[in-house]
Amino acid sequence: MAAEQQEKAQDETVERFEVTRFIAAPATRIFGLLCDPDGHVAIDASGMLQAADGEPVRAAGDSFVVHMDREAMNDLPLGRYDVTVEITRFEQDTLIEWTPTSPMLQPAVNHHFGYRLRPTENGTTEVTTYYDWSRIHEQYRAAGIFPLLPELSLRATLGILARTVEQRV
Repeated sequence: MAAEQQEKAQDETVERFEVTRFIAAPATRIFGLLCDPDGHVAIDASGMLQAADGEPVRAAGDSFVVHMDREAMNDLPLGRYDVTVEITRFEQDTLIEWTPTSPMLQPAVNHHFGYRLRPTENGTTEVTTYYDWSRIHEQYRAAGIFPLLPELSLRATLGILARTVEQRV
């Protein structure tokens, strides 16, 4: 197989984006923002998250509603809609993961977003964000629409997160 074909075959098997950045803020401050529904809206680089309703999450199983606008991505004609963000993993100040759900999407998509935080010796926090679509329902896999977000959106969101929490230092 030619090198170009081999590279394309490898690209097609990627089912997770992961981006890391060091942020000059304590993990507790960053995690607090990630638990707050309004924090998700504040740091979103895609432009899709318009507003949120709900209390800050404190455990796996908690949820909140996000009002979305897919027109920001200009890729799927979904317009405005709501999703429920369901927390699937939660380790205080260390890990938060969620999956967006919606009654209009049946069966459930089952893609996951998350953040891992690791304090460093110099007072910064190593923040890794990820988008994982490896567990999506076969119906969505067959549609060939994943990933829904480019890796660049994750990197940009980390930049906004850094700017947001570092201003409070």
